[in-house]
Amino acid sequence: MIEQLDPKGLWSNFSKLNAVPRPSKKEERVIEFMMDFGKSLGLETVKDAIGNVIIKKPASPGMENAKTVIMQSHLDMVHQKNNDTEFDFLNQGIEMVIDNDWVKAKGTTLGADNGIGVAAIMAVLESKDIVHPAIEALFTIDEETGMTGAMELDGSLFDGQILLNLDTEDDDELSVGCAGGIDTNTSVLLKTEDINPGSSIVRIEIKGLLGGHSGMDIDKGRGNGNKLMNRILFELSSLIKYQLLSIDGGSLRNAIPRESITEIAVRDISEFNSHFVRIAEEIRSEYKFVEPEMVLQTSLSAEFPSNALTQLDRDKLIHAVYSVHNGVFRMSPDIEGLVEASSSLARVVLKDGLFETQSLQRSSVESSKRDVANTVAAPFRALGADVVQNGDYPGWQPNPNSEILQLMEKLYREKFNEAPNVKACHAGLECGILLKHLPGVDMISFGPNIRAAHSPDEKVQISSVQKFWDYLMSVLQKIPA
Repeated sequence: MIEQLDPKGLWSNFSKLNAVPRPSKKEERVIEFMMDFGKSLGLETVKDAIGNVIIKKPASPGMENAKTVIMQSHLDMVHQKNNDTEFDFLNQGIEMVIDNDWVKAKGTTLGADNGIGVAAIMAVLESKDIVHPAIEALFTIDEETGMTGAMELDGSLFDGQILLNLDTEDDDELSVGCAGGIDTNTSVLLKTEDINPGSSIVRIEIKGLLGGHSGMDIDKGRGNGNKLMNRILFELSSLIKYQLLSIDGGSLRNAIPRESITEIAVRDISEFNSHFVRIAEEIRSEYKFVEPEMVLQTSLSAEFPSNALTQLDRDKLIHAVYSVHNGVFRMSPDIEGLVEASSSLARVVLKDGLFETQSLQRSSVESSKRDVANTVAAPFRALGADVVQNGDYPGWQPNPNSEILQLMEKLYREKFNEAPNVKACHAGLECGILLKHLPGVDMISFGPNIRAAHSPDEKVQISSVQKFWDYLMSVLQKIPA
């Protein structure tokens, strides 16, 4: 059914791509898939030292004098699934379904980010009747967990003067700038003690949150599973006696955490239950409109862990996490509605006294990126944790004199009888990094409507893909000399 959708070339290639497991850092199979694809077409196909794949196709007759265009998307995808979904991302292809005007996956991420862009480029490369200039197709690796493909790109392999990045998620937008980012990872071994005799082990679980992209969705007020769990632990600490045993919250560094599980040891179950019910109801009330599917629940665990944090270190942990900034840090004073700087506490883990966190800070301004990163690091340093900040990558400064922007703005107005939304985005597009290796190349980013990227609710709109494809075909035909 998916392969029969229009445009058939795009959807057919998306189906083939989604049959190939392609997690970040483990892209060997999809690299091989793309190398085989390019060679099967008889096109020049190379892999650079880091693993990016480049496929070159000569211009259509009559387009030989047009500027060479680099068409770029990333091969890897975010792997997330619902707790109750059994799925092996390393060995299974994505299971897709059609739901009215949307394509979704069964309980997992779909990979439309950035698989639709990859499939669109594949369709152009294999076509025999699409009018286009000379194409240099660039398929980068590891965009989602470090952008190492873009970081280590060999720019000498390209002659292109224009770059079309097909990695945005609203079909009425032309992106001309993006945020840079930096990871803050922390770890500390806290003091433990024996679990009090006669205690019951209670499992507290938060699930059903919307989650989403920690850049594009950070301003939507969605619940962060790690921060909500810490709030519960904080409030309980002044109401009952309990020992903190473990925490397992979030999954990926660039996804808003949808779930968190904590185990505590309590002596008076009825007292705990009465307070938990009240706290949970307060949280549900606050988030009833933005997180209608949120679940806060408890259960008794049959397993009895070996130790718990001391009360002093329990409170230090809770206060540190409570102090960590999460969400929008600063709105841009220059571009209305643009988040300038933000942070997302993506991962919180406590096991056998070892407490670790992962978070990602983003900003379109280098100085405020440092500021928010320092703000996040400070509470953990006060806790005595080792703090490692790495994966630093630059933002993409908008160019108001961009020739490709002017062309695509004009073409959008002509085709759709309205003006596109020209904006910078609060996500880590590869364009800023690619500019370091491809100085002087004129860049722009666009794509179809994709919703809930980086979460199991991810979906792509069928009619929007058709609009995006039609627009892309027109753009390629209009590339100037």
